[in-house]
Amino acid sequence: MIAIGCDHAATDYKKKIESHLNGRGIAFEDFGAGESDCCDYPEYAEKVADAVKSGRCEKGILICGTGIGMCIAANKVRGIRCALCHDVFSAKACRLHNDANVLALGQRTMGIENVLEIVDAFLDTSFSEEERHVRRLGGIADIERRNS
Repeated sequence: MIAIGCDHAATDYKKKIESHLNGRGIAFEDFGAGESDCCDYPEYAEKVADAVKSGRCEKGILICGTGIGMCIAANKVRGIRCALCHDVFSAKACRLHNDANVLALGQRTMGIENVLEIVDAFLDTSFSEEERHVRRLGGIADIERRNS
């Protein structure tokens, strides 16, 4: 199950991503926002991040105007590794090397075709589990423990 959320600046892309996920037979849970909701992105970033952190959803996708605010907010939740991606290479690398569990995207910064390719790369790429990557994730977890 994929958690998906956006703010008012990205409802169009959220709908298109959800349609794409439906077409691929991938289950998702929509955490908002709706079209008429003028809202603050941290609320939706936290909802998606909490769903991933709890295990209710395997991964998350967040969309706002640029993706930057969503990424920053989601990364405040312990255990979340949110990556802002603008290309397929970064989407694959964040999964392969960093085991990113949330993807942040910007509706105002990328075309929808690129966004859907990034979503596919993120969802279809597995963590490599090589010792060096596992060790580095342990280092990230250590930073979280020291600073929370």
